This record gives sequence, structure tokens and C-alpha cells, in this order.
Amino acid sequence: MKRILFVILASILTFAGPLGAADVKKIDKDELKQKLGSAELVVLDVRTGRDWEETEFKIRGAVRVDPSDVESWAGKFPPDKTYVLYCA
Repeated sequence: MKRILFVILASILTFAGPLGAADVKKIDKDELKQKLGSAELVVLDVRTGRDWEETEFKIRGAVRVDPSDVESWAGKFPPDKTYVLYCA
């Protein structure tokens, strides 16, 4: 199964308003590879359970967050960055 990456605009992290699926840009792994290392990019690994524990594939520099508890971590990230949520 091809992994899908979601680029989330800073507005979602500052709760400026809810975004619909049409508002979220999707990128593939090749586009992400080109952006890795940029100071403007934050990769959030939202995989859970066995998807996280049983894989050897992790993106270097990604921050692991609990996707079911967005309210606890969303305000901790700077609003002026581009965010990629990574899931299996």
C-alpha cells in the first residue's frame, strides 16, 4: 500500500478553523524527500500501535505524536511551519 502524506497548513495547528479534506494538500514520498531537512518542515509521525512498533521504517527527525490527542500537542508547534502528518 502506498503511503500517503498529508501536508497540513499552520492554520490547523492554531485552530483557526476546521479544514476539510479538500483543503489539505497531499504529497508523495518523493516530494517529501525533496523537502526533508528544510527548517520550514516539521514531520509528525501519527502512526499507532503495530504500525509504529513493527516497522523498521521511520523518518529521521520526525516527531511522534498521538493522533487521538491533537489538543495536547497541536499548540506546542510553531504556527509558521509546514507540517506533514505521516501515517501507514
